[in-house]
Amino acid sequence: MRGDGAPGSTSNFHFHPVTPDRWDDLEALFGSRGACAGCWCMYWRQTRTEFERFRGQENREALKSLVDGGKVPGILAYSDDQPIGWVSVGPREDFRALERSRILKPVDDQPVWSVVCFFVARSFRHRGLTVELLKAAASYAGQSGARILEGYPSEPKSGQPDPFVYTGVASAFRRAGFHEVARRSPSRPIMRLYLDKSAGS
Repeated sequence: MRGDGAPGSTSNFHFHPVTPDRWDDLEALFGSRGACAGCWCMYWRQTRTEFERFRGQENREALKSLVDGGKVPGILAYSDDQPIGWVSVGPREDFRALERSRILKPVDDQPVWSVVCFFVARSFRHRGLTVELLKAAASYAGQSGARILEGYPSEPKSGQPDPFVYTGVASAFRRAGFHEVARRSPSRPIMRLYLDKSAGS
């Protein structure tokens, strides 16, 4: 998951699944607030009641427990040795919040992996890193046996602040090769990348 290119280009970023030895890097990227108001990227893995109850330190401990237990909850992006970005990816069934969503309910009965969240360090935003994170997530999912990778981006209104597009924007997914397969809300397409071409037939 490493590229070579000119200094400052996205091809100089490299990507690694989050394993116990990379926990400190994830924690450094997320900061004391857990990326967004104590979320620690647990929103999609919990019921709404659990999330509100455990926001903050307990969410941090829950995510760390997943990592320490051998679960890979996502991919970290680096610039040299600095962690600069994150994408949460895994089998759809890992993300309980998807199951309670009317808008994001399953499109069909095919097994899919899901990309549910991004976090990019402020100084690295608007540099194409989300697209590269999607490509890294697709690579990891494919290596792990996934045939379909699904995402749930927004098509935000012009000028919408970055924190409100934490699921990614549709244009980035399109640049990474994803295609829309359903839309139950004007601003919320469901998009797929077929890692196994026969899965899309």
